[in-house]
Amino acid sequence: MSTNPFPSTGPRPGNVRVVSLNLWGRNGAWADRRSVLIDGFRALRPDLVALQEVIKNDEYDQMIDLLGPGFHIAHQKGRDPEGMGISIASRWPLGEVRELDLHVTPRTVDFPCTTLVAEVFAPDPVGPLLFVNHFPNWQLNFEHERELQAVVAARVVEERTSLRNQHVVLVGDLNADPEATSIRFWSGRQSLGDMSVCYRDAWESTHPGDPGHTYTPRNPLLWDWDWPFRRIDYIFVRCGGPFRPRRRPRDPGAQVIAPPSQTSAECGDGMHPGNSAGPRTLVLLQKNILMPSCSRRSVKIFLERVRAR
Repeated sequence: MSTNPFPSTGPRPGNVRVVSLNLWGRNGAWADRRSVLIDGFRALRPDLVALQEVIKNDEYDQMIDLLGPGFHIAHQKGRDPEGMGISIASRWPLGEVRELDLHVTPRTVDFPCTTLVAEVFAPDPVGPLLFVNHFPNWQLNFEHERELQAVVAARVVEERTSLRNQHVVLVGDLNADPEATSIRFWSGRQSLGDMSVCYRDAWESTHPGDPGHTYTPRNPLLWDWDWPFRRIDYIFVRCGGPFRPRRRPRDPGAQVIAPPSQTSAECGDGMHPGNSAGPRTLVLLQKNILMPSCSRRSVKIFLERVRAR
């Protein structure tokens, strides 16, 4: 009998499964959260993982602890004194990994804000892609900094894609809701710094009309009851430049693969794995959204909001 509580989430040829989650370090009931996270990652079987507020120091590697063997891992180097920062894991070998300096104003110096841009040697038919873990400042009144940080990251990605035509998946705890200028910039609705880009918001594409909240009072780890931003975590797929998205009828087989009883933010016996509402998972299937015409590759985007038992 299968031990996977999400029986439809197994790997398929040509798919890429992406998970992004803010771990909140080892805070709270860490032993319980750790158990939930290990089971959840095992069930989801991701190909690419982006974690925020993950601990890596001389004594402990939280990503390896949770994911186990079988991953190629890149850690942020400029972490805080306790080792908190961001990390990337891939089932496939990593090429060049760049760590961007997002300390764009003096008031950002006390936070390990950064972006990791990693080349992933995914096999055909997907092929090499850029996997980007973006981690801007979290403070409510730092939207100015988040705008500058978005431009820094976007410029590097555009430089890379101008040299090589490849897919880009950008994820992270972006600490702003969809109405914020920094998020509107990523989604192609706002220009910043004399440039513009366009990324598909995977949740918005597959769940129109659903706000997709990831940081709400339903999660007891929300430390500020009056926190105004409810959607702060994103999975974006670049659709500007070489991408030529084309709308087609939705595949009858397209569905959110998390069972209805497993779509809440809670995990196990009310245990929340991180300070966001469960892992965000993106499945890239080889269909439906036409990618660079020179390669005739294509993907279909699914976003699953699941809870790990």
